[in-house]
Amino acid sequence: MVRESPAEPPPPPKPYPAEKARGGEIILRTKARKTIFLAGLVGCVVLAFLISLFVR
Repeated sequence: MVRESPAEPPPPPKPYPAEKARGGEIILRTKARKTIFLAGLVGCVVLAFLISLFVR
């Protein structure tokens, strides 16, 4: 079987609506999730402080 014309490219993907793309919302519904999130923030601050102590 021989093609007479080149294959057609696939159709372009549908654009994603901007209203859905802007949902940069952090949802912390349970106490455990809130605790883990806050522990991560505190851990970042402590890590930055320790790094600043050892770099000098």
